[in-house]
Amino acid sequence: ENSLQKTSTCSSVKSSGIFVSPYALNLSSFTKLIKRLQEKHPGFSRAEIVGAVQEVRRMNKGVLSGLAISSIEEKASAIL
Repeated sequence: ENSLQKTSTCSSVKSSGIFVSPYALNLSSFTKLIKRLQEKHPGFSRAEIVGAVQEVRRMNKGVLSGLAISSIEEKASAIL
């Protein structure tokens, strides 16, 4: 229940020939989102911020894909 839903199922190989995990991009976006929320709400712990993002996901039928990062940030901020 607390795990993050993985929304991508295909992998890619960069032009340099380096394999890129299909989940690396999602993790990068998630990390940026959490960092932005931590900067915006320094009084909240990382766990509380992750919980707010998970609540946004729950309210969006269990997925975050299709929502702009700024929209997720706004909704999570409202929860916090």
